[in-house]
Amino acid sequence: MFVLDTDHLSLLDRESGPAASRLANRLAGVAAEGIGTTIVNFEEQMRGWLAYLAQARTMKQQIQAYGRLGRHLDRYRRITVVDFDERAAAEFQRLRRLHARIGTMDIKIAAIVLSKGDTLLSRNLSDFGRIPGLKVEDWTS
Repeated sequence: MFVLDTDHLSLLDRESGPAASRLANRLAGVAAEGIGTTIVNFEEQMRGWLAYLAQARTMKQQIQAYGRLGRHLDRYRRITVVDFDERAAAEFQRLRRLHARIGTMDIKIAAIVLSKGDTLLSRNLSDFGRIPGLKVEDWTS
């Protein structure tokens, strides 16, 4: 499976620009069941959405914000969301012992992807490239 990182998901949500077009074109060649994301990516995005909604002051802004959130939710309904389970937790603990110098959320994402033997799609090759054995590609360039 190809697992979308938060940066790739955000590009798909915005649906504009050459990077988003390249990503969408590459994903069009993958069967729907071959594309997913992680529950940790969902958490990251929901934190952002909650902050975005809190900033919407006028009724018009709130309507637009909830509309965008609804489209975001629809995307999550169409793809597989991989859990942070016992195997991922064990992988997370192993990676933490290696003292990988990347953020906790990224280590959790990497742990999930490694535990499933999947490939992560992310623009953050510098951090994820430090994780031994992690298959990571950037489909936006």
